[in-house]
Amino acid sequence: MTVLVTGANGNLGRALFQQLGDPARFRAGVRSDRAAAQIHALDASVRPETVLVDYSDRASMAQAAAGCDAVVHLVGIIKQAANTRYEVAHEQSCQVLTEAAADAGVKRIVYLSIVGSTPDSNNACLASKGRAERILQSGPVPATVLRVPMVLGRGDYAVAALRGQASGARAVLVGGGKTLQQPIDARDVVRAIRAASDDASDPSLSLDLGGPECLSHRELVGRAAAVLGRTAPAVVSVPLGAARLFAAVAERLLANPPITVAMLGVLQHDDRIETGPACQRLGIELTSLNETLAHCLRDPQETA
Repeated sequence: MTVLVTGANGNLGRALFQQLGDPARFRAGVRSDRAAAQIHALDASVRPETVLVDYSDRASMAQAAAGCDAVVHLVGIIKQAANTRYEVAHEQSCQVLTEAAADAGVKRIVYLSIVGSTPDSNNACLASKGRAERILQSGPVPATVLRVPMVLGRGDYAVAALRGQASGARAVLVGGGKTLQQPIDARDVVRAIRAASDDASDPSLSLDLGGPECLSHRELVGRAAAVLGRTAPAVVSVPLGAARLFAAVAERLLANPPITVAMLGVLQHDDRIETGPACQRLGIELTSLNETLAHCLRDPQETA
């Protein structure tokens, strides 16, 4: 089975190639030479064929998917700016993909989405993701949607942020860190993607998949501190209203703001996921949170 991975240069795409270690099975779809260089930097034993693809062009997508049995679509953003819009990254790319996949004879699309995504969401990012899901699942090629919360893997932005919060004497957290988190190990997401790509038993499927524990962000920072051998930091609470105001002003004044209102909403979304159905359907077991944190936060030599 040959699988095209779009958005392959991201952390999850590269983790997929490194973890599964079967370069002949994959084709990495990227949109620039700079992105291709990130794939070329992988070890030769896991480095797949790389193709440049225009996610907005049906012919380009169909050419990239030619000869592939499945497409794993990892293209997406949680923050839009002047040159990156939700509608383009999510809805347009999925509309082009579903048409191109049919042209290429692809048998299944696997789409990575976000927990809480629905077309009628008040959050612009989650609404856009929800509309993208609907486009794929109403298209001619069967699509499996995997909705995930925070993903923790080595080198991820979320891990860097968590390490920073857990390493100091104080952690500045929006709303005091009361938001519920259910982080999932990137390695488990890779296993889920592989299982979904191989499974052709259902025409279309949507699964919510989270980690094994649901806890507040404050508690997550404390757990991370313990893994790092540190005392849990004192929490400095930033009112949610103040954070929204800052995001709104930054969004209005800056071409590429550090955070937007929609991005903040995604980060502050309460995640409480029943993981049993998805795990059973995909045939996977979840990595414990402590093991995930140790793998992601500690020096690789400590966990070798």
